Amino acid sequence: MTAILNKAHIICTDHLLDGRPASLNKYRKKWRLAFVTIYCSKTLFSLVKIPNSTVSPIPDHISLPIPPENGCFKIDETTLTDIVKEKKLGKLHIIGGVNGVASSLQTSMDSGIKGGAEDIACRRKAFGSNTYKRPPSKSFFHFVVEAFKDRIILILSAALSLGFGVKEHGLKDGWYDGGSIFVVVFLVISVSTISNYGQNRQFDKLSKDNNNIQIEVIRGGRRQQISIFDIVVGDIVWLKIGDQVPADGLFLDGHSLQMDESSMTGESDPVVVNSNENPFLISGTKLVDGYAQMLVTAVGMNTTWGQMTSHVNGDKNEQQPLQVRLNKLTSAIGKVGLAVAFLILVVLLVRYLTGQTTDENGNTAFNGSSTKADHIINAVVGIVASAVTIVVVAIPKGLPLAVTLTLAYSMKKMMADQVMVRKLSACETMGFTTTICTDKTGTLTLNQMKVTKFWQGKKAIDGTSPSISPFVVSLIRQGVALNTTGSVYRGSSESEFEFSGSPTEKAILSWAVLDMKMDQEEIKRNFTILFVEAFNSEKKRSGVLIKEKEDNTVHVHWKGAAEMILAMCSSYYDASGVMKDLNGEERMEFKKIIQGMAASSLRCIAFCHKQVAEIEEENVKEKKKLKEENLTLLGLVGVKDPCRPGVKKAVEDCQYAGVNIKMITGDNVFTARAIAAECGILRPGQDMDSGAVVEGEEFRSYTPEERMEKVEKICVMARSSPFDKLLMVQCLKRKGHVVAVTGDGTNDAPALKEADIGLSMGIQGTEVAKESSDIVILDDKFASVATVLKWGRCVYTNIQKFLQFQLTVNVAALVINVVAAICAGEVPLTVVQHLWVNLIMDTLGALALATEKPTKELMKKPPVGRTEPLITNIMWRNLLAQAFYQVAILLILQFRGESIFNVTEAVNDTLIFNTFVLCQVFNEFNARKLEKKNVFKGIHKNKLFLGIVGMTIVLQVLMVEFLKRFAGTERLNWGQWGACIAMAAVSWPIGWIVKCIPVPKRPIFSYLKWKKRA
Repeated sequence: MTAILNKAHIICTDHLLDGRPASLNKYRKKWRLAFVTIYCSKTLFSLVKIPNSTVSPIPDHISLPIPPENGCFKIDETTLTDIVKEKKLGKLHIIGGVNGVASSLQTSMDSGIKGGAEDIACRRKAFGSNTYKRPPSKSFFHFVVEAFKDRIILILSAALSLGFGVKEHGLKDGWYDGGSIFVVVFLVISVSTISNYGQNRQFDKLSKDNNNIQIEVIRGGRRQQISIFDIVVGDIVWLKIGDQVPADGLFLDGHSLQMDESSMTGESDPVVVNSNENPFLISGTKLVDGYAQMLVTAVGMNTTWGQMTSHVNGDKNEQQPLQVRLNKLTSAIGKVGLAVAFLILVVLLVRYLTGQTTDENGNTAFNGSSTKADHIINAVVGIVASAVTIVVVAIPKGLPLAVTLTLAYSMKKMMADQVMVRKLSACETMGFTTTICTDKTGTLTLNQMKVTKFWQGKKAIDGTSPSISPFVVSLIRQGVALNTTGSVYRGSSESEFEFSGSPTEKAILSWAVLDMKMDQEEIKRNFTILFVEAFNSEKKRSGVLIKEKEDNTVHVHWKGAAEMILAMCSSYYDASGVMKDLNGEERMEFKKIIQGMAASSLRCIAFCHKQVAEIEEENVKEKKKLKEENLTLLGLVGVKDPCRPGVKKAVEDCQYAGVNIKMITGDNVFTARAIAAECGILRPGQDMDSGAVVEGEEFRSYTPEERMEKVEKICVMARSSPFDKLLMVQCLKRKGHVVAVTGDGTNDAPALKEADIGLSMGIQGTEVAKESSDIVILDDKFASVATVLKWGRCVYTNIQKFLQFQLTVNVAALVINVVAAICAGEVPLTVVQHLWVNLIMDTLGALALATEKPTKELMKKPPVGRTEPLITNIMWRNLLAQAFYQVAILLILQFRGESIFNVTEAVNDTLIFNTFVLCQVFNEFNARKLEKKNVFKGIHKNKLFLGIVGMTIVLQVLMVEFLKRFAGTERLNWGQWGACIAMAAVSWPIGWIVKCIPVPKRPIFSYLKWKKRA
């Protein structure tokens, strides 16, 4: 007895004192010691009272009334976190196993948590919420610093100019030159900073939306979808193949569960999870087989995944392919601008030092030693500032902003169109797409399934026919009720039912309940599930091994694609319940039935069964495989899944845009062909004989040469596996296609990764598929895939529009400044005026042109080649014509403007500045349409463009008429304004005329490369 008491004392002490928080105060430690003493004394006295009683053996675990730390629950956060993180199976047993944890968390194993607002709040207070710490977003100050980096020399020049100006002319008049530069630089920096900060905030929001996935839980006895961020400790979560575990937890129930824990451990082999040896489910791991219910024990930063990510810096600063190309272009243009600026600097300095420059009074600016040092330094600073300004104007710094703006704008608009972009590069890549490989179910069809046909033996049954054998009906009920991942719930009234699971599962459950009078709960009470082979897209079937509690008989049930199930059967039940052999002739009759349903666009699903010996139970446990031969066919159902409204129009739009559509499905060839014809993917005359329709097995059997030869002709691939989809993508890419692929299953991940653009389904897609994709189609519609294609082309076109606009300004500004500097010894625009043009060109121009919406014309052109130059021959034609006109008109004003308009030099300089700015305003309209002559078409739909143009004109009027000291301008009369507008407006007819000039398809620079080779 002493040994027993000692053992009890040790167990009590270990349980009470071990594993508790280390920071217990002295009072709590004394209380615990007193509790141990009282409990052991109570045990001793109880034994003394019954001296003759037999001492029972110590159980595996002892449940003690431990006072809760949090007031609401009987277990604390540290204990829960530690058990799963360290996989402490012994400690889990001590506190009563999974049932003990559920009880401590006030979770019902059947109905989950209560789920009320008070219950949720209590759990969040005790255990935290399911959110993770994110890397801090870039602050507003960060973008201010970035903007200052490009303009630091100008600011220094402004400071020097301000200092010398004040010293020479006094504070009242001397601050204008330097102060003006300061103000304009501040304005440019402010606009750039606000724009970049706003886009960064938008990208952060979209990134958060990417992680907001829906999880299925049980609350208040009902399965429901909630956000992953709303999961709390105590929730019961349903998991299926392809799901990612949303939090740490314990295995409650399920079958054949295998986990991919490579993201946590680095080990690629699947880990078996069960209730006995390894009930631990780690956040961030993925289900590769089976299904399960999980009890959540830790959320957010308390999970293993949360603790790991807290040490990872998430700021990757990845550049998109288009940004890389633009950076190279910017660098090349910058070198030209730098060379021109250096040339102008040298010319202006030489002219100044040789006495060829005059001051504002017409006197020689430099007279050797008689010129004051302050005047020399001030003049040199002005020349340097002019040269630096030319560099600032020449380098197209607006290009990165344009990319950011158009991507952010497009992503926001696509989200409104039920498309979530996970990787920014996909936006631009989608514009190059030449082939789309799409699934059928849920993408081309509604995914609202209903059983419309039932065949018992070779007889079609309408509704519940009394002629069906009750024995066969009983077997069908068993197979449907137990071989499923779905559930049946009572609705608000006894006669109403609610169904959960995949659309196919819900259709079959609904048919079984309403037509076969199935009671799923009763069947579950009467049978024990021994083993499950879960459905996946490769096997196209699922199976279950069950034992009847009443007589211990063991049964195998299979459900799946009709051809697959038929091949496993050697007999069938007719309508009267008589088992008959399935010989060659009978098998052909069933195949005709299946083909007939498939030709009516029905998905054919079959059920089969076999009672097996009890030894089969041991074989299954040992081999992990169910019996797959000599089964008996129970019946066939045809499931109708109608085509989505508008899918045919979307397919036609894609085909008209030069994009090939290929349907890859697991359905049989007859169903696939019928749906493809209905959707417009197959045209009349295209069938298996023409090579447009193949089966996956046939495609696999081709030699590599045959596949490469035939792959472009294929429009439909039926009875395909995920490997077949991957094989097709690889073949198409080798043929030079840019391939987009849709997928929803875990096994689709390789094809989604291999494709140039992976498109996963937001409703039916598994988390593995979504993680492998670049874009998530939130509504699973093919029309949304067409939307992505349209926006991808729009992104690319918007960048080209802005690029044409900006390069026109760059070319014109550089040529004008070089010619004027060499010939006249001065640049026509002041530093402030140059910066104002830079503001219009970079920021406002990017905002106006990068936010154009997609037009119908985009879907009437073939895809742009991935290797085609960003600046096309059409763009060179347009920008060189506009730049030539601007250079010509401004040089005429520079050298003949005073005599033509009979004005002073100051007014003439203002005419040059005003005309140059207005030319850019008018040219913005030309840039809207790269090829079309009507540049005003659809302009009323882009209110932002009109607003920016209007704002630019208003600001220009202010600069000229009211800020003349600040901008270095003179007021203009109505006639002079009219002349400026007329000269600028000529860019419209010039734009119309040059678009009539044909250009060669071959890129201009390719001729230079050819000459070099020659």
